[in-house]
Amino acid sequence: MSHPVDIHVGRKLKQARTLRRMSQTDVARQLKLSFQQIQKYEIGSNRIAASRLYELSRILQVPTSYFFEGLNEAEPVSTRDHGLEIVSAVASIQDEQIKSRIVTFIEDVSGRTVTKSA
Repeated sequence: MSHPVDIHVGRKLKQARTLRRMSQTDVARQLKLSFQQIQKYEIGSNRIAASRLYELSRILQVPTSYFFEGLNEAEPVSTRDHGLEIVSAVASIQDEQIKSRIVTFIEDVSGRTVTKSA
């Protein structure tokens, strides 16, 4: 059974990767890993070593602390991640202009900029 912290960190990894419109393969290549390893990290079945977490923070352009944001050991990890649901919904929109307008709205409301990776 996966540890709740590993599940939380994996979800944050998936969230950051998806927001940057990167595939598991994109991230895996930069780390010289298989995409399956990234999958295991994202579901929390494999723990991410500190050095690997540091590399991921550089690839995804987030501070290492990002992976622990929202973690409260006193509360159980939710089985539902609304952020990922929103990301999936936006990603499924076919019209790029509408998608861009939604991303701009989210950036305006959150005060954070979503950058697209090259």
